[in-house]
Amino acid sequence: MKTITLLTDFGLKDPYAGIMKGVILSINPDARIVDITHEVEAQDIREAAFMIGDYYPWFRDGAIHVAVVDPTVGGARKSIIVTRDRHLFVGPDNGIFSLVMDETAKVHAIDRPDLMLPEVSATFHGRDIFAPAAAHLSTGETPQAFGPCVPDPVRLSGLIPVVEDDTLLGEIVRFDRFGNGITNISRDWLGPFLAGTFRIEVGTLCFDRLYRSYFESDVVCLIGSSGYLEFGYFMESFMDMQALRKGALVRVRRL
Repeated sequence: MKTITLLTDFGLKDPYAGIMKGVILSINPDARIVDITHEVEAQDIREAAFMIGDYYPWFRDGAIHVAVVDPTVGGARKSIIVTRDRHLFVGPDNGIFSLVMDETAKVHAIDRPDLMLPEVSATFHGRDIFAPAAAHLSTGETPQAFGPCVPDPVRLSGLIPVVEDDTLLGEIVRFDRFGNGITNISRDWLGPFLAGTFRIEVGTLCFDRLYRSYFESDVVCLIGSSGYLEFGYFMESFMDMQALRKGALVRVRRL
């Protein structure tokens, strides 16, 4: 039994996510489908990219991950399958898989019409291309069977923090359900700046320590469960209390 995960910005009001499941099950009735989320902020490819990097390692080898946040659906962008660490990622070639495409990743185009639905809509590739591709992969088709290698897949810029002298510069890339601000500064990037005295700045706030959990102070900065620096208020929304939005600058200074 193959596991197929779904991540989209479709929301739950419309039937789009359910339709994709119907297509998958019509091709492989034995597929096991896991909803990661359908609440990615609409058309926010960067937010989706960070979520994919967060959740996929928790699945066993062989899992197939379908991600559809696709503002240019129907345009010139390719449809692709990315192979990384025995995981398969299916979706648009718009940078959504930037954080899983390391030097070992292989990328193949989805070009074969017989592995799509008979009629392909210009506005719903999730149903007509990506769901069928995932289902066929789950029945044993190889990525190579779908099309040629893609030597230059799209990679988003600005996802990685920047070091300038004694300052690490990052940003808030998303807010979770509780309003906690999650940054693109991973534990590995942060580590060298914690050896001595440091200061972490975001908006009007400054911190000179990391907390372990959210209840330890009214407002905290900590390494969250995803391994990234994040900010939160106890029993309140950091996003609302600080009136910050995605892209807000985060500085870590070595003093």
